[in-house]
Amino acid sequence: MSISAARHAAAGEKAIAVWLLVCAALVFAMVVLGGATRLTHSGLSMVDWRPLTGFLPPLSDAAWETVFTDYQSYPEYQKVNAGMSLSEFKGIFWFEYSHRLLGRLIGIAFLVPFLYFAWRKWISRPLLPKLVLMFVLGGLQGVLGWYMVKSGLVDRPDVSHLRLTAHLGAAFLIFGFILWVALGLMEAGIRTGAVARANPWLRPAALVLLAATPVVALSGGLVAGLDAGFHYNTFPLMGDSFVPEGMGTLQPWWRDMFNNRTTVQFGHRVLAETLFVLAVVYYFRVRQLAVPVRVRLALNGLAAAIAVQVALGISTLVLVVPVVLAVAHQGGALVVFGCALWVTRELSPPSA
Repeated sequence: MSISAARHAAAGEKAIAVWLLVCAALVFAMVVLGGATRLTHSGLSMVDWRPLTGFLPPLSDAAWETVFTDYQSYPEYQKVNAGMSLSEFKGIFWFEYSHRLLGRLIGIAFLVPFLYFAWRKWISRPLLPKLVLMFVLGGLQGVLGWYMVKSGLVDRPDVSHLRLTAHLGAAFLIFGFILWVALGLMEAGIRTGAVARANPWLRPAALVLLAATPVVALSGGLVAGLDAGFHYNTFPLMGDSFVPEGMGTLQPWWRDMFNNRTTVQFGHRVLAETLFVLAVVYYFRVRQLAVPVRVRLALNGLAAAIAVQVALGISTLVLVVPVVLAVAHQGGALVVFGCALWVTRELSPPSA
């Protein structure tokens, strides 16, 4: 490869990396907005799904009346919001509309630059299937989101907590996949070979933290879906004990694990506390090593993110789930995941 061709390829990789980081930031915003939509009970305000034609909101009084009339024929209005005014309906409608609109904008923000980079021939052959997969996953996430909403339009005016958690998990998957590829294009891991070989536990331990982070977040999704955060609003004990009463009341055991509010909240607490301890131990072990600056930056970011996330989690609980703190806590989970992924990527072999 000539020098000019090498420079062209490097410029292309840098541009693609920046583009992917922007897409990851948009996915982060989508998760935060989705949390606000859930916490304000706005997710069932739009009772149909028109992925190609539903990008415009109601633009006239007659259109608003039609949308509001459609909403009135579903369980949430009939069982929860009976008597709601049109102005009150608009307050919840705009959250869900903004959430769906941002999803469409993310699709455009991904597809248009992708086509441009393909036209410029900046996308390498190994990278192409990864980018295509990202786009496909984004489309499937939209379908999963509607599948979740549909669960609240039948009898019970609330979405399935299992579908909600699956939707959140898919967002973590997409965010992590995009960020991993972007960091690889930024030469992550290229300077850590020697320290990783001298300390073979470094990367496996980072992988444990990376795997544990979305598990904790998904357990938090169950807490949110079941409104379990409104029970046992004390810390560090749940009521008067570490192991609260009310666990194990549903049979079989796996039903209790996923459907019992007490069990779900207890599980989330234990998982979060375990992750915190593991992260603290890992942080101080790695700080004793002469690691590259990028690894140290990533590690410091992870430590700070976990500390803030723990404070947000406790505050959200004891203050009985204020919307602002709860939304910040959901966004904080993605920040912790991103930092754990950054640490792991820096300790991984560089991409080809």
